[in-house]
Amino acid sequence: MANWTKDVIKAANTELSIVRGGSGKPLLILHDELGYPGWMAWNAWLADRREEIIPLQPGFGQSARVDWVRSYRDLGGLYAQVLRELNLAPIDVIGFSAGGFIAAEMAAACPHVFSRMVLVAPMGIKPQDGEILDFFELTIRRHLRATVADPENTPEFGRIYGGEMTPEQFEAFEDARAETARLGWEPYMHNPSLPHLLYGVRTPTLLVWGTRDQVVPRGCIDGYRAALANCRVVEIDGAGHRPEIEREAEFSRAVGGFLAE
Repeated sequence: MANWTKDVIKAANTELSIVRGGSGKPLLILHDELGYPGWMAWNAWLADRREEIIPLQPGFGQSARVDWVRSYRDLGGLYAQVLRELNLAPIDVIGFSAGGFIAAEMAAACPHVFSRMVLVAPMGIKPQDGEILDFFELTIRRHLRATVADPENTPEFGRIYGGEMTPEQFEAFEDARAETARLGWEPYMHNPSLPHLLYGVRTPTLLVWGTRDQVVPRGCIDGYRAALANCRVVEIDGAGHRPEIEREAEFSRAVGGFLAE
């Protein structure tokens, strides 16, 4: 497994914790609304091909909350400043769930910030069919289990989230959920203007969705497909909201192939 490091940088007038690992062309990774889960098998696979840069979202316990960031659009603006100051744009990006929402906001504001986008079960667009799961009405343990189709038979899920939750883990999850609520409560985990602002954006985009996703319905994928001018969809059969750990080999092949084009 490739080595990774965690550093604190000063950028965009704030201190931001960033995980880095691997080597090659830089790749930005935006984690989901539950926070960074740690270095996983798919990270190790990609690290043989790319340098992964993973900012730890402000307010999630490892980077301090930024008070002026009050929406996912604001957070996208903060990350865009970080990319400019680090001279990383244009860059490829993978955004997971709310991380996909952030990436989409960044592309809508500046289509040239990304060379390629991978949006994995992205929130951000209100689905015409179905609803984004209201995970704030769930306990953290029920929320976690809802993110995979078959928790008992997903070893990497069990390795990271199984067993007794430590007080530190519980606090980190609750910090993440509190900050997610602050940014995404109203309107709930979407921006009504986002599909209009994305219209005509031609950044090559791969939309990845598990067919048993209980968190983000297929309607969100359809919304992105209608808004973006140059995208395609990969459905991962039998996977839930975390295809990267439920079907790691299939996920890595699809994403790795797309990023190598």
